[in-house]
Amino acid sequence: MLKGIDPLLTPDLLKVLAEMGHGDAVVVADANFTAATLARIPGGGHKPLIHLPGASVQRACEAILSLLPLGTPDEKPVAFMKVCNTPKGYLSGLQREVIGMLSARGLAGPDDCETIERFAFYDAVRRAHAIVLTSDLQPYGNVLLKKGVIGEPLRT
Repeated sequence: MLKGIDPLLTPDLLKVLAEMGHGDAVVVADANFTAATLARIPGGGHKPLIHLPGASVQRACEAILSLLPLGTPDEKPVAFMKVCNTPKGYLSGLQREVIGMLSARGLAGPDDCETIERFAFYDAVRRAHAIVLTSDLQPYGNVLLKKGVIGEPLRT
Protein backbone atom coordinates (compact mmCIF):
# COMPACT_ATOMS: atom_id res chain seq x y z
CA MET A 1 0.00 0.00 0.00
CA LEU A 2 1.27 3.45 -0.86
CA LYS A 3 0.16 6.71 0.69
CA GLY A 4 -1.90 9.05 -1.47
CA ILE A 5 -2.65 6.47 -4.17
CA ASP A 6 -6.19 5.25 -4.68
CA PRO A 7 -6.34 1.62 -3.46
CA LEU A 8 -8.29 0.61 -6.59
CA LEU A 9 -5.12 1.18 -8.63
CA THR A 10 -3.39 -2.19 -8.74
CA PRO A 11 0.38 -2.56 -9.22
CA ASP A 12 -0.23 -3.69 -12.82
CA LEU A 13 -2.44 -0.69 -13.54
CA LEU A 14 0.06 1.72 -11.95
CA LYS A 15 2.78 0.31 -14.21
CA VAL A 16 0.60 0.72 -17.30
CA LEU A 17 -0.29 4.32 -16.43
CA ALA A 18 3.37 5.16 -15.78
CA GLU A 19 4.41 3.71 -19.16
CA MET A 20 1.91 5.81 -21.11
CA GLY A 21 3.11 8.88 -22.96
CA HIS A 22 1.39 12.05 -24.14
CA GLY A 23 -1.48 11.18 -26.45
CA ASP A 24 -1.65 7.52 -25.41
CA ALA A 25 -5.10 6.34 -24.39
CA VAL A 26 -6.45 3.99 -21.79
CA VAL A 27 -9.92 2.51 -22.23
CA VAL A 28 -12.14 1.92 -19.22
CA ALA A 29 -14.69 -0.67 -20.30
CA ASP A 30 -17.89 -2.23 -19.03
CA ALA A 31 -18.27 -5.95 -18.37
CA ASN A 32 -19.90 -6.52 -21.79
CA PHE A 33 -16.96 -5.10 -23.75
CA THR A 34 -14.97 -7.32 -26.13
CA ALA A 35 -11.76 -6.53 -24.23
CA ALA A 36 -9.87 -9.78 -24.76
CA THR A 37 -10.43 -9.67 -28.52
CA LEU A 38 -9.51 -6.00 -28.86
CA ALA A 39 -6.42 -6.44 -26.67
CA ARG A 40 -4.91 -8.78 -29.26
CA ILE A 41 -2.19 -7.17 -31.34
CA PRO A 42 -2.12 -8.21 -35.02
CA GLY A 43 0.91 -10.39 -35.61
CA GLY A 44 0.94 -11.65 -32.02
CA GLY A 45 0.96 -10.42 -28.48
CA HIS A 46 -1.47 -8.45 -26.40
CA LYS A 47 -1.78 -4.91 -25.11
CA PRO A 48 -2.22 -4.67 -21.35
CA LEU A 49 -5.64 -5.81 -20.17
CA ILE A 50 -6.23 -4.99 -16.52
CA HIS A 51 -9.22 -6.47 -14.67
CA LEU A 52 -10.85 -4.48 -11.85
CA PRO A 53 -13.47 -6.90 -10.53
CA GLY A 54 -16.28 -5.23 -8.63
CA ALA A 55 -15.41 -1.74 -9.88
CA SER A 56 -17.78 0.47 -11.85
CA VAL A 57 -16.65 2.46 -14.87
CA GLN A 58 -17.10 5.75 -13.01
CA ARG A 59 -15.13 4.54 -9.98
CA ALA A 60 -12.32 3.23 -12.21
CA CYS A 61 -12.20 6.58 -14.05
CA GLU A 62 -12.01 8.44 -10.72
CA ALA A 63 -9.08 6.29 -9.58
CA ILE A 64 -7.20 6.53 -12.89
CA LEU A 65 -7.73 10.28 -13.16
CA SER A 66 -6.35 10.79 -9.66
CA LEU A 67 -2.95 10.21 -11.32
CA LEU A 68 -3.42 10.52 -15.09
CA PRO A 69 -3.35 14.05 -16.55
CA LEU A 70 -5.86 14.49 -19.37
CA GLY A 71 -4.95 15.94 -22.75
CA THR A 72 -5.94 19.46 -23.75
CA PRO A 73 -9.49 20.35 -24.80
CA ASP A 74 -8.30 20.53 -28.43
CA GLU A 75 -7.31 16.85 -28.17
CA LYS A 76 -10.83 15.81 -27.05
CA PRO A 77 -9.28 13.88 -24.16
CA VAL A 78 -12.45 11.94 -23.27
CA ALA A 79 -14.48 9.80 -25.66
CA PHE A 80 -17.49 7.57 -25.11
CA MET A 81 -18.90 4.79 -27.26
CA LYS A 82 -22.07 6.17 -28.88
CA VAL A 83 -25.18 4.30 -27.86
CA CYS A 84 -26.55 2.70 -31.05
CA ASN A 85 -29.84 3.92 -32.51
CA THR A 86 -29.92 7.15 -30.50
CA PRO A 87 -30.01 10.74 -31.74
CA LYS A 88 -26.89 12.86 -31.98
CA GLY A 89 -25.96 14.27 -28.59
CA TYR A 90 -27.60 11.45 -26.60
CA LEU A 91 -25.66 10.41 -23.50
CA SER A 92 -26.45 7.43 -21.29
CA GLY A 93 -26.85 7.86 -17.54
CA LEU A 94 -23.36 6.49 -16.98
CA GLN A 95 -21.85 8.86 -19.54
CA ARG A 96 -23.59 11.82 -17.88
CA GLU A 97 -22.28 10.66 -14.48
CA VAL A 98 -18.70 10.47 -15.76
CA ILE A 99 -18.98 13.93 -17.34
CA GLY A 100 -20.42 15.23 -14.07
CA MET A 101 -17.46 13.77 -12.14
CA LEU A 102 -14.99 15.26 -14.64
CA SER A 103 -16.65 18.68 -14.39
CA ALA A 104 -16.88 18.60 -10.58
CA ARG A 105 -13.15 17.87 -10.34
CA GLY A 106 -12.25 20.52 -12.91
CA LEU A 107 -10.72 17.91 -15.22
CA ALA A 108 -12.89 18.30 -18.31
CA GLY A 109 -16.24 19.69 -19.34
CA PRO A 110 -18.90 18.40 -21.73
CA ASP A 111 -17.21 20.18 -24.66
CA ASP A 112 -13.99 18.24 -24.00
CA CYS A 113 -15.80 14.94 -24.55
CA GLU A 114 -16.99 13.25 -27.71
CA THR A 115 -19.06 10.24 -28.63
CA ILE A 116 -17.69 7.84 -31.22
CA GLU A 117 -19.72 5.37 -33.28
CA ARG A 118 -19.34 1.79 -32.00
CA PHE A 119 -17.05 0.40 -34.72
CA ALA A 120 -14.95 3.58 -34.86
CA PHE A 121 -14.64 3.28 -31.07
CA TYR A 122 -13.33 -0.29 -31.53
CA ASP A 123 -10.71 1.09 -33.95
CA ALA A 124 -9.69 3.68 -31.34
CA VAL A 125 -9.38 0.89 -28.76
CA ARG A 126 -7.06 -1.03 -31.10
CA ARG A 127 -4.77 2.04 -31.08
CA ALA A 128 -5.04 2.52 -27.31
CA HIS A 129 -2.21 1.66 -24.94
CA ALA A 130 -4.30 -0.46 -22.57
CA ILE A 131 -7.78 -1.62 -21.59
CA VAL A 132 -9.18 -1.63 -18.05
CA LEU A 133 -12.11 -4.02 -17.73
CA THR A 134 -14.59 -3.30 -14.95
CA SER A 135 -17.63 -5.25 -13.71
CA ASP A 136 -20.03 -2.45 -14.69
CA LEU A 137 -23.14 -3.89 -16.37
CA GLN A 138 -24.17 -0.62 -18.08
CA PRO A 139 -24.22 -1.27 -21.85
CA TYR A 140 -22.08 1.16 -23.86
CA GLY A 141 -20.29 2.07 -20.63
CA ASN A 142 -16.92 2.51 -22.31
CA VAL A 143 -14.67 5.53 -21.89
CA LEU A 144 -11.43 6.40 -23.65
CA LEU A 145 -9.08 8.72 -21.71
CA LYS A 146 -6.15 10.39 -23.52
CA LYS A 147 -3.10 11.22 -21.47
CA GLY A 148 -1.81 14.77 -21.42
CA VAL A 149 1.46 16.13 -20.07
CA ILE A 150 2.66 16.98 -16.60
CA GLY A 151 4.61 20.14 -16.11
CA GLU A 152 4.55 23.85 -16.62
CA PRO A 153 3.14 25.40 -19.78
CA LEU A 154 5.62 26.36 -22.48
CA ARG A 155 7.06 29.84 -22.11
CA THR A 156 7.48 31.97 -25.19
